[in-house]
Amino acid sequence: MQKLRAGEVVSSFKINLACARTAEIVAMQGFDCVWTDREHTANDWDLIERQVWATKAHDADLMVRVSRGSYSDYVCALEVDAAGIMVPHVMSLEDARTVVRTTRFHPIGRRALDGGNADGRYAEVETREYIREANAERFVAIQIEDPEPLAELDAIAALDGIDMLFFGPGDFSQGIGAPGEWDHPEIARVCALIPQVCAAHGKFAGTVGDTGSLNRLIDMGYRFINVGADVVGLSSYCRGIVEAFRRAPETTRGVTRGVVQ
Repeated sequence: MQKLRAGEVVSSFKINLACARTAEIVAMQGFDCVWTDREHTANDWDLIERQVWATKAHDADLMVRVSRGSYSDYVCALEVDAAGIMVPHVMSLEDARTVVRTTRFHPIGRRALDGGNADGRYAEVETREYIREANAERFVAIQIEDPEPLAELDAIAALDGIDMLFFGPGDFSQGIGAPGEWDHPEIARVCALIPQVCAAHGKFAGTVGDTGSLNRLIDMGYRFINVGADVVGLSSYCRGIVEAFRRAPETTRGVTRGVVQ
């Protein structure tokens, strides 16, 4: 959050592998944020707690994309001391208000109050200070990845308690009936619209990209950009090694220097 508030660009990397070591390796390389997932993966809370420790050891933040469900699906990520959460498929102003109501304490929302977990330093923080700190320091991002919320986008961005609108082009392409058509004009329009609306309401704009689109996205106003994923990188690395073996000269088969091959 400090870099975002200072107007700097925050680098993020997504991990799908159910492993705290992967999170630590990513953090060691200097990424600002590691994005772990509960929407599409089977990560449990014990694992995410270890991922929090692994990233914090190298001065990186962990963001958890939560699963849609009860309020516990949202606040557990915060209570194991993740820096923030991202809620997928927010479909309307009322939907966004529900996110605020369940993830922010008074006077912004009605988040369930405990304080006995990692984010409250196991009841070491006085209740009012815990509430103040949690509201100020934990970030809440919502994903705009469907056409439905566009009609209320301005009002959604104006909500107190929402820090970031994160544009998800993949599901958005499905929502407009053009799955995978990344050059579709409606995707380009909404991609440009998100940072404009965020700037008008003092919110941060986030999205996904690659190294080729990075400068363009920054110029558009995006300050939180995820580039890369562990499964993509590992696949590419392994594929390159296998291809090198396939290009290598074939060895002599049969008996070589008295060794049966």
